[in-house]
Amino acid sequence: MTKKELLAALRLQHVPNIGDTTAKKLIAHCGSPAAVFADKVRQLLRIEGVGAYTLSELHRAEHLEAAERELAFMEAQQIQYTYFTDPGYPKYLKHCVDGPVLMFQRGNIRLGDQRVISVVGTRSITPYGRAFCERFIEEIAPLEPVIVSGFAYGVDICVQRAAMAHNLQTIGCLAHGLNQIYPPVHQRFVPAVEENGGFYTEFWSTSHPERENFLKRNRIIAGMSEATVVVESAEKGGSLVTADLAMGYHRDVFAVPGRVGDVYSSGCNNLIRHHKAQLITSAADLIYLMGWDLEEKEAPAVQRQLFVEMDEAEEAIYHYLQQHGKQLLDAIALQCGMPVFKATSTLLNMEMKGVIRPLPGKLFEAI
Repeated sequence: MTKKELLAALRLQHVPNIGDTTAKKLIAHCGSPAAVFADKVRQLLRIEGVGAYTLSELHRAEHLEAAERELAFMEAQQIQYTYFTDPGYPKYLKHCVDGPVLMFQRGNIRLGDQRVISVVGTRSITPYGRAFCERFIEEIAPLEPVIVSGFAYGVDICVQRAAMAHNLQTIGCLAHGLNQIYPPVHQRFVPAVEENGGFYTEFWSTSHPERENFLKRNRIIAGMSEATVVVESAEKGGSLVTADLAMGYHRDVFAVPGRVGDVYSSGCNNLIRHHKAQLITSAADLIYLMGWDLEEKEAPAVQRQLFVEMDEAEEAIYHYLQQHGKQLLDAIALQCGMPVFKATSTLLNMEMKGVIRPLPGKLFEAI
């Protein structure tokens, strides 16, 4: 990308009425960011979904001046960047209509064809969540995935430190410019992250870690990943927003179940209960459910506990699945003579007992 086009992309990014989706429309119509500013407004108004209000600030001088200042900062600090059509732009994020037109980066990010997994959760991580993060990374390490998170307190920094300990590439998606690190206490981890991975952000050096920025950056975490894992979450939280965004992008979402009544397990349990996420208890579960490495690895060694107590409904479903293999929820409910809502709750209980597992496409099978 030439300096002229980079300046135009920054300028376009600074116009308040133009988001990433509209910016991509304008660029596609005109051919390049610089061509957007060279074209006449009346020509741009012919683009579907682009109105006079959207373009009202397009040619204001303050946006060009701001872009020039930010470009000077990038050059002085040797800030790297990736444009949404570049080969190095995260390939899964390219499929997201609202993915950033331009992202800034630091470090040694090398995505290539590696699998990309985002792991998110509460900032108030418990010993249970910490143990899961560390075990999960240890188990997934042989596949050499890229681990993405938000570099925040709690689950984020726990899983990223575990990734570094196993020499996995890890990427922190920031909610502010690259002239700072939030929280400041995590500055000590920056050199290690940049050595094998790095940081992405769409925010300028003038941006600060404000609440709306964290919510906005969550779409990058969700969008650039094949799978999103929620480790711990209260009933409301940013990690649940990330899970919803991942679902909207048609990505696989997984959640780690917790004890009923535990504050920081309620969010994960709700995701599982409402079929917004598949239950996992280990990296082996995720590997199997994603269909990764199945040629060399058998299904995860999940062994059903002997003499598990099951009620009449659970026994009926279990024997049906044993006899007929993988089945859809509706077929299970019909053949076992129970309403769908009862089959749903029964299957969830059986999943927690480790006697059945959910599969992609809303299928279930006995273990």
